[in-house]
Amino acid sequence: MNAISCQQAWQNMTLATEENSVRNYTQLLDMSDYLVETELFSKPVLEAYSAWNLEKEITEDQKQYFSNLRGGGQGDYRDGMQKKIANVVDCLTRFPKSKRAVITISNYPDHNHESDDQAKCMRELHFALTDDNKLIGTVFFRAQAALIFPKNIHFIGSVMSQIAEELPSKPELGNLFYLATQLVSNRD
Repeated sequence: MNAISCQQAWQNMTLATEENSVRNYTQLLDMSDYLVETELFSKPVLEAYSAWNLEKEITEDQKQYFSNLRGGGQGDYRDGMQKKIANVVDCLTRFPKSKRAVITISNYPDHNHESDDQAKCMRELHFALTDDNKLIGTVFFRAQAALIFPKNIHFIGSVMSQIAEELPSKPELGNLFYLATQLVSNRD
């Protein structure tokens, strides 16, 4: 499978879901440019959501961008994220060949199926270092709306960038294997 740009992936997802949902969507993404701007997600909006989910302080101005249309509580991955990132950095620093550098997104073990906020879409992010010093990853989504992809991929790229910046080897961002169990057009 050849890696494509995040922009191309969003276009492919949008086309693929015009008439129906897609089960078990996979794609290899080049993470060197993870900014995908759309009418719903301008660069300032993406930066606000990524900062929020990275557990960083956001401004009052940035808070205006938050809405259910842009993902609501289902796309809130903030809980414990800095600790999770620190754990990945520690793992890859001490054990560069490790297969255990994983961020798990919290989900309730017995969640209420009537509550979208309890059913997080993104489930796990796996990271590894290649022999040529690139940070690569795999992401597992329970569901992905093509409309919301720009926000999710910006967050994943921001996580990868922070990890790369904190690793002693300062790797470049490599590819991301992307898997969504269910790909849909929007959140309807």
